Amino acid sequence: MRRHQSQVRNFLRKLSRDYVLAGDLAQDAFLHAWNKLHTLSGKGSFIGWLLKVAYTTFLQSKRKSNRYDDIIQEVGVDADAHGGRHTEHSDEISDLDRFLAVLSEEERAIMILSYACGLSHKEIGDAAGMPIGTVKSIIFRGKEKVRERFGIEDHKYG
Repeated sequence: MRRHQSQVRNFLRKLSRDYVLAGDLAQDAFLHAWNKLHTLSGKGSFIGWLLKVAYTTFLQSKRKSNRYDDIIQEVGVDADAHGGRHTEHSDEISDLDRFLAVLSEEERAIMILSYACGLSHKEIGDAAGMPIGTVKSIIFRGKEKVRERFGIEDHKYG
């Protein structure tokens, strides 16, 4: 737990956009992981398996609460109206929050696993229960969505 708690909490913070909720979800995720330790097959990485447990915990929590949708709506729609500030959920809305707000829940999770958690495509596939090709497609589409929405040009070709 000590080795992975920061990564699990940060992953859940980025998904939930709520510091307190992320702490609670991380605690629940570690309890679920402990109870499901027997399901760890040895295939893939431990952190990939643990983040899959954390993601499942997040999804279960989301189903129980509409608060997540309210936060996403506030970040995605009202960011400019609040002068770049959240009302009660955080001090500032970062560029990352704005970028993630235009993505679907699945795209957000995959992008966070890739760029914030640093998992390989295979590890993401294991964590999300998806083929590697699907993971790559979601990352590509997510980047394109962000580029289009924010007018960011891809400079890798010149």
